[in-house]
Amino acid sequence: MAPALPLIAIEFIPDTEMGGFTAHVPDIPAYGEGKTEEEALEDLKVGIQAFIEENGIEVTLARLNSPSKLKQVNFSELMPHG
Repeated sequence: MAPALPLIAIEFIPDTEMGGFTAHVPDIPAYGEGKTEEEALEDLKVGIQAFIEENGIEVTLARLNSPSKLKQVNFSELMPHG
């Protein structure tokens, strides 16, 4: 029986200078790049597969954490008041 596969967080980082996106799985060193988020995700699949081939599915799954909750806040909310 195949192991249960978790939901994972994928970070999409826009490249403001060159355009496009980098897709990244924070828990493993896997990245993908593309002109769109969809292209970056497709490229990320190649990186994830390479990581699995090198390290095995068990090691890969052991490194993955459940997605954290992300919240966007205005930077001024984090600045000291005074």
